[in-house]
Amino acid sequence: MEMNLVPQMAQVFMKEEGGEYYTWPSSEFSVLSEAKLGAGKLVLRPRGFAQPHYADSSKIGYVVQGSCTVGLISGNDSEETVLKINKGDAIAVPLGVISWWFNGGDSDLIIVFLGETSQAYTPGKFSYFFLTGAMGVLTGFSPEFVSKVYGITEKESKTLQISQTSKLIFKLDDGIKLPEPSIRISQTFAFNLNHNDCSSFNFNAAENSPFELSANLVKLDAGSVFGPVFIKDSSFQMIYVIRGSGRIQIVGGNGKLALDSEMEAGQLFVVPKFFVAVQIADAQGMECFSVVTSSKPRFGKLTGNASVWETLPSSVVQASLNVTSQLVKHLKPKN
Repeated sequence: MEMNLVPQMAQVFMKEEGGEYYTWPSSEFSVLSEAKLGAGKLVLRPRGFAQPHYADSSKIGYVVQGSCTVGLISGNDSEETVLKINKGDAIAVPLGVISWWFNGGDSDLIIVFLGETSQAYTPGKFSYFFLTGAMGVLTGFSPEFVSKVYGITEKESKTLQISQTSKLIFKLDDGIKLPEPSIRISQTFAFNLNHNDCSSFNFNAAENSPFELSANLVKLDAGSVFGPVFIKDSSFQMIYVIRGSGRIQIVGGNGKLALDSEMEAGQLFVVPKFFVAVQIADAQGMECFSVVTSSKPRFGKLTGNASVWETLPSSVVQASLNVTSQLVKHLKPKN
């Protein structure tokens, strides 16, 4: 199957006073629906508040810029976990987890969410269910039902349903104080990816949990190369360019070049399962955040230590490539 792998920029889905939410529509980026992937980007202005909601998909968010207070309620938990996440943090948001997001800082917050949509209503798209606001679940019920559920009058029910006119994001009044984070970061939900040139984060999901994702952060200096690399299981990889620019080539079955493209900050692209990819940074270097649709992906490398060329006997490599032994030495790691 031919897939459109050309890197794409996000499009504005909703814009309100407190910020914006962007998506990569599968109608224009068909590989997302074909591979049952999803992606979105949340921008919160100072004191921007994303109302409580849950989604039909699991995802991992990466803080590109700013900091944020997050409230999370998972499973049958009767208590909320409140976290503080900063630039460089990754946060896991499993399917069905209720969350809210608040930017209490002085600058904009940007979080990119990458995930899978195998159980979503619409493959290629995260569908959100809001507890409050103009699209909140309470607005769909009749005032009669709401009044009986909560023991209030129908007039009070209507007030409950229509008072919040924002659909998703609004600016929180200065007088409202939200819960303080109990800890800055919790490895149950989040982990910092900003400490190495090539870092990875695996969310250890509970038994029988539908969460099957892992994340990686790759930083490349000017002119540096990452790859060739492929994933040894049937997993897709989504890669978001955080900063800088470069070029990528992806090769699929039968040695066919599937993509040869420039890449720049803000773009998203997908590496299909078993395909081999190489990234080369431009003069300004490049930083990328990626999510793989496996909690424990097995990577295959065609360069460096522990590469396929290093593991295979030199005689096998020489005969298979039909080259000299001297040339085979260049395929072996130098360090």
